[in-house]
Amino acid sequence: MDLESEYNNRARVPGSAEIIAGWAREAEAFRTTWARKTLDLPYGTGPRERLDLFEPDGDGPVAVFIHGGYWQALDKSFASHCARGLLLRGVAVAVPSYDLCPHVPLARIVAQMQAACAVLHRRTGRRLLVAGHSAGGQLAAMLMGTDWQAIDPALPTGLVGAALPISGVFEIEPLLPTTIGRGLNLTAAEARALSPRWQAAAPGDLHCVVGGAESDEFRRQTRDFAAAWGGTAEELPGANHFTVLDPFPDPSHPLVAHAAAMAGRLAPG
Repeated sequence: MDLESEYNNRARVPGSAEIIAGWAREAEAFRTTWARKTLDLPYGTGPRERLDLFEPDGDGPVAVFIHGGYWQALDKSFASHCARGLLLRGVAVAVPSYDLCPHVPLARIVAQMQAACAVLHRRTGRRLLVAGHSAGGQLAAMLMGTDWQAIDPALPTGLVGAALPISGVFEIEPLLPTTIGRGLNLTAAEARALSPRWQAAAPGDLHCVVGGAESDEFRRQTRDFAAAWGGTAEELPGANHFTVLDPFPDPSHPLVAHAAAMAGRLAPG
């Protein structure tokens, strides 16, 4: 198997750079026009330890949307517009940034996202749906599997009660021999420890999404992880690793409706 071809999505998808540039434009336009927002809310002391919180009219469920970039690129400013669909269905959405590999180890990024979720829970009193794209899908799964009371006994068990990984990477070991894996600086044992596929299934509502036009490996990882954790899996017909995000600004899309229902089923913590 050509693992580089299977996992290097920017090389695999023609026009990927233009799609990502389009995300930046759409996200900036959304941030400018959405009235109820708190930008750059700190969840730590580092310059990238910030999240943007977008709120709908009224008090309702809370979700997190974590950007991708193979833990080595992008930030929250590329993903703001992905909050629109859920917001128009009454769900508040937080969009965090995090530090990047190789400047920090991947385990540090997991800890940062745990800190962001803890801050968000303390602010809202809500248990969370966490959605994440690509690398963000791995982080969403890790958050659902977190022992929150080991971090802070005041936090509720199942603080992240639902996860929606989108084109997630749930087995990191296959990345290690690729150009992507070089920047992660992981041993095989570290990669396995950070792979949700090999961890005990976490309780909660899990729905995994992948594009129908993605590589065989991304589609396999989604199916295998959903089955291992007792969740559901969905392929979006014709979607590649980037266009798989197209539904999220649209409140009428069935996937957004499903995500809103997942968030709505979570009782407050």
